[in-house]
Amino acid sequence: MPVLEKILSNPSEYSLDVERLGDCKIESPVRNRDFIKNDDRILVSENTRVLKFISERLGVTPSFERAGPHGKIFHSPAWSRVAIVTAGGLCPGLNNVIKGLVEILTCDYGIKNIYGIRYGYAGLNPAYKYEPVMLDNDSVDTIHESGGTMLGSSRGQQDTGLIVDSLSRMNINLLFCIGGDGSLRCARDVAEECKRRHLFISVVGIPKTIDNDLYFVGRSFGFETAVAEATSIIQAAHTEAKGTFNGVGLVKLMGRDSGFIAAYASLANPVVNICLIPEMDFEIDGPNGLLAALDRRFDMGKDHAVIVVAEGAGQRHVTGDGEEKDASGNVLKKDIGEYLKRRISQHFKKTGREGSVKYFDPSYTIRSVPARGTDAIKCYMLARSAVHAAMAGRTNCVVGNQEDWYTLVPIKLATIERQRVALNSDLWHAVLDATGQNYYFGLGRPHNGEKF
Repeated sequence: MPVLEKILSNPSEYSLDVERLGDCKIESPVRNRDFIKNDDRILVSENTRVLKFISERLGVTPSFERAGPHGKIFHSPAWSRVAIVTAGGLCPGLNNVIKGLVEILTCDYGIKNIYGIRYGYAGLNPAYKYEPVMLDNDSVDTIHESGGTMLGSSRGQQDTGLIVDSLSRMNINLLFCIGGDGSLRCARDVAEECKRRHLFISVVGIPKTIDNDLYFVGRSFGFETAVAEATSIIQAAHTEAKGTFNGVGLVKLMGRDSGFIAAYASLANPVVNICLIPEMDFEIDGPNGLLAALDRRFDMGKDHAVIVVAEGAGQRHVTGDGEEKDASGNVLKKDIGEYLKRRISQHFKKTGREGSVKYFDPSYTIRSVPARGTDAIKCYMLARSAVHAAMAGRTNCVVGNQEDWYTLVPIKLATIERQRVALNSDLWHAVLDATGQNYYFGLGRPHNGEKF
């Protein structure tokens, strides 16, 4: 439990409690609700072994503050001015979250001054001259039907001081930041600068990470839609692979450092025969390499194969220029998909095996679609919880969920490090069972001697 050890070794630095701007003394305008109490808490885990482990070290039962409406609030709705920012890469559900924020702010609290900040944090840097847009129920009425974000987005760190200057100049007291790891770290810096300046601004994050790589916030919005959207691509790859003798359908999915999309998409589509993720090390050549794994499958009499690879997998195999980073400081991954396509094709020619490779790279297609089904519901619930938290004076926090409960998590805790697929987890063992790839890699044998 490396993350837990990191937290427990310095509990004062990684508190489970969310910061508050002050006492809540204003009667909430929200009506006909069962208000939550300040001491309503949700356990950080349902795993009793984990709870016991943390409790013995901390001396208290670990829990997060429950999200929801409070009977008494900190900010006066009549004087409140709101800014909403979407930052980082696109993700299904961004417009749903914007719509949810505006509707709860307007309908529950009667707040009318709601500013949509254009193109991420750059919109709070005067140098870019991006004018904010006023948001109301009419302007967000149908935005959930479209993918992307009506506000635009951008990557890259902006000067924290300039951001806070802009918030102060606009008299903003509620800032909602919809973003992933880097964007939430920026929100944390803004909250800490506001505190240093004695500015009573609630900074609340809504976790947006299609890779599902944030800790303690549950499954992120957009993830289920991404997995569902990958289905048609994998099905197409399967059809193409079966269309030629020894055909290989190769699909590259998102996942720079965490292979959750690839793992879940492989489970949701049992036609996948090999799943490669950043967390696993694998060889290309040799008796236990990928090329030998394909040979084993074809030697068994199978006439096709489907491979799903996460974009950050197998980076040590891909040669190229030195390390490059995007505007947010993320290391740009080398194209493992094109590399595998080339190596598999070369292997077929070298061994004289008849076969072909069809390569699919749907990354931008998947992240640009509107949220579906339960994902859309989650967007609204996260937005609702964020508004109630901000109005109650909570700050420097992000909204998460534990099963059916929504919680408030300190940003520093949520971004402690990237969440990754554990190779000893039920999830990964389920992937190995569904694909049978351990046998193809020469690391196991088929169940009961049967062929996969």
